[in-house]
Amino acid sequence: MSWNKKNVGLPFLPGFNFFLPSYHRPQTLVYFDGHNMINQPSVIGPRKEGLLPRHLLPPDRLHLSYRSANSRRASGSQVQSMPDDFVPHYVGNDKVLRFFAYFKEDCQYSAKEVYRVRPVVIYYYLLDNTMEMYEPAVENSGIPQGKRIKRHCFPKNEHGETYLWKDLNIDVDIEVYGVKYRITHCDEFTKRFMERGGIVLNTPQDIPVDPYTKRREFHIPSHTTPSCYDRRGKFLAMDGKVLFFSAIWEFAEEATVAVTITYYLVDDSVAISEIPAADTRKEACHFFRRQKMAKKFKPGEMQFPSCVLEISKEEVEEYYTPRDFQLGKKVNMLGYDFLLVDCDPYTKEYYKETYPDLEMIPVELPKVVEKKRYDGKKEIPPYNGFGSPEDSLQNCLSLIPQPHRKDVKKMLEYDNKVLHYSARLDSPYIVDRDREFTLFYYLANDTIAIYEKPNPNSGIIAGKFLKKIQVRKPGSTLENPEFYSPADFAIGATVEIFGHRFVITNAARNVLNYLESISSSIPPETLESLRQKQGESDSK
Repeated sequence: MSWNKKNVGLPFLPGFNFFLPSYHRPQTLVYFDGHNMINQPSVIGPRKEGLLPRHLLPPDRLHLSYRSANSRRASGSQVQSMPDDFVPHYVGNDKVLRFFAYFKEDCQYSAKEVYRVRPVVIYYYLLDNTMEMYEPAVENSGIPQGKRIKRHCFPKNEHGETYLWKDLNIDVDIEVYGVKYRITHCDEFTKRFMERGGIVLNTPQDIPVDPYTKRREFHIPSHTTPSCYDRRGKFLAMDGKVLFFSAIWEFAEEATVAVTITYYLVDDSVAISEIPAADTRKEACHFFRRQKMAKKFKPGEMQFPSCVLEISKEEVEEYYTPRDFQLGKKVNMLGYDFLLVDCDPYTKEYYKETYPDLEMIPVELPKVVEKKRYDGKKEIPPYNGFGSPEDSLQNCLSLIPQPHRKDVKKMLEYDNKVLHYSARLDSPYIVDRDREFTLFYYLANDTIAIYEKPNPNSGIIAGKFLKKIQVRKPGSTLENPEFYSPADFAIGATVEIFGHRFVITNAARNVLNYLESISSSIPPETLESLRQKQGESDSK
């Protein structure tokens, strides 16, 4: 093959040709607008050949169509018939039957209804003989509604059988998971399908009306005769006019509480306030809030405890009025007896004009002898042994104990400064005589800690013997405690700590250096014993 310079295309060789034939098989079934549709392609194959209906047939039907065509051709027929278009099973049966039903739900804990009627819609899918159930939602019903049973084959009995469309009919009961549903009617398509299938449908029925819903829709007509009482006129005449009474509430023997009773003439309400005693810091507080006080109740209306429910107008027969308040008499309000003692001048003038038959004479009360206060000192109880004495003392000084004050300056100055001593246990037992200890004295808070040195084959566990704690000297009291200090730890001295006697045998070099720096507060015997022990150690 000669090359032509005018031909600028690629040579016809493998790898240089980009226009390959397409062997795509067109799709014959599509899903359009929620429905299964048949798509008839016009061409097929790389040569874009026309697609005949026989290309859509399975091999067995294609063989039958050819045999039928050959038989007709052999019989002399000149017309060649083509097979019908193939329609899959799931395309032809993509239909849904709809039935309307209801069930009754028992109401065991309701005083106004015995049962509820709840309508449902049953859908039967002919494609796979599955069913599902929906309950129409009712606004403000308070009941979970919507999809009641999801789509699946509803069980019919205990033998594993499921419901089919032939088992459904109008005016029959079906039981699904222990609940009986009554089918009342169906839609028009379901009716035609059942009749074509040879099912004779019963007479449609209506869903019963729920008795509770029907009762709520029926309103009992009522009429209230308007009152001729002029509330606006009383408000304009009595607004701001108040009656004040001084009273006493006796709640125990020789124990009284002074109160003020305020009666508002505008709405006949009463408010009671407590007057604190002069020798107390208690502020005035409300005894009863402003409300209408009931004087007499209707018979049989106070069986239920009034502390649970408020008193309504239907339970009260009579309320307190200004005529019921007279000086020198007791008034019972909400179970409390109040003795009226005195009133203000306006209240007296009001009673003279409105109730001239009532005498408002103040009542003189006997003077109450005040008890003398106890002026003794607070006695601190003895130490009970729990915790440190300082912490226990704080519990006696205040209700909320505060931690005792620490010498912060001393803690910062002597932080991490510890004096080391060697000691042995002074015990009458021979086993304890060989036990050796290390005594640590912490200068920051004057506490002592003791650790026992390990002694092989002694059978005694070494380690911490005493945690950090301030140790009082024997004979000191809790009122004036005396604690051990570095001045008490001389070589050969005996220290008694919580019933155990320790003999100081040696000390570290820093102990002597520290004690010499404060030699003015250290006994000379202690310093001399440490110098002698230190000299013996240096000579060795």
